[in-house]
Amino acid sequence: MPYNNNRAHRVGGLALWLPLFLIVSLFFMWGVANNLNDILITQFKKAFVLSDLQSGLVQSAFYFGYFVFAIPAALAMKRFGYKAAVIVGLLLYGAGALLFYPAAQAHEYLFFLAALFIIASGLAFLETSANPLIVAMGDPNTAERRLNFAQSFNSLGTISGVLVGREFILSGIEHSPDELAALSAAQQTAFYTTEVQAVQGPYLVIAAVVIAWALLVAWVKFPATAKDCDDTEPVLRKRDFCALLKRPYYRAAVTAQFFYVGAQVCIWSFMIRYGQEAMPDTGEKALATYLSFSLVAFMVGRFVSTWLMGYIKPARLMLIYAVVNIGLCALAMFSANQAGLIALAATSFFMSLMFPTIFALGIKGLGAEAKAGSSLLIMAIIGGAILTAVMGLVSDISSIHTAVLVPLICFVVIALFARTSERQSWPQQEA
Repeated sequence: MPYNNNRAHRVGGLALWLPLFLIVSLFFMWGVANNLNDILITQFKKAFVLSDLQSGLVQSAFYFGYFVFAIPAALAMKRFGYKAAVIVGLLLYGAGALLFYPAAQAHEYLFFLAALFIIASGLAFLETSANPLIVAMGDPNTAERRLNFAQSFNSLGTISGVLVGREFILSGIEHSPDELAALSAAQQTAFYTTEVQAVQGPYLVIAAVVIAWALLVAWVKFPATAKDCDDTEPVLRKRDFCALLKRPYYRAAVTAQFFYVGAQVCIWSFMIRYGQEAMPDTGEKALATYLSFSLVAFMVGRFVSTWLMGYIKPARLMLIYAVVNIGLCALAMFSANQAGLIALAATSFFMSLMFPTIFALGIKGLGAEAKAGSSLLIMAIIGGAILTAVMGLVSDISSIHTAVLVPLICFVVIALFARTSERQSWPQQEA
């Protein structure tokens, strides 16, 4: 009998921890996709001979997918539950990754942008479902810390994405305009074809893993929280979102999330580009190492911030971090050298707590409106699409170090939101 009791305990533990493991792993998976984009910007700029604005469209297409599919994800979540939304998200993610093969064969930049849009549509389902699910799994008073912990695994994914891109996509071959002009037409075509097709292998592997993960999620039995759906109420309606947008504090959270994602995507997307201007004799692979170190700092920041939140209120800690990043961006603007590149990379440590903290503060106390609230906060990710294009345009007009003004302004907005959070007594809980 003791043996049977122990066996039942082990089975019960597995039933609890395996679904949690599968959900937390999603944070890793979308981290890989997000930060492979930073490598793609450098790769496509070289392979398709693009301006900074044109190469920044990688992020515009990607984050526009989040914007378009955030509300459909919330509708699916309300009607069919968290688990179904996760499966749909994984299948869309895998389909978009598979499309990299025909896009490379066609050698068409627009086809790649379409594939990235589809990947992002899947990630919108994953983020819209996984973030509130983690918040729901425990004490509301520790939601910010719990979500920061889960997001720490996202950091592992971001680092992995850059490492995969550096080793398997970037060739390290960087021809100057004069060197390209000296090549024959056939040699130029061969060079551009090789650079474009370098993206095929990594994305086909990603597609296989993600689709297999969807099958595993479908097979594993999840707790009632993950399968929760509401068949007695109609799907989310316009008035659900209108009610949310009448809450000044919630609107401020959505605005802060827009500018936070814009700042993060701008900095990571153009870090290699900044390094090419600040340290012109340094190759793209070496500069990708700076991005890798930046993402390590981001991961460490997540764990450190989770610990610090036990002693400092999340909003106050975010205010401190935002002010530090304003200073670091100013240094990068006025010192376009190695010191500026290090300052830009260091911003990642202080960005680490911002997304999950803004998200958790934004939906805290929303109750039944949390699914609608989650979708609008995910829609705010379109900041990565709009502000990255703005930074690319500013860079084309002036210089990449001047364009760092864009993320600097973003951190000013985040600092103002953090200050407001310190002074508010959660008005969204009163409605």
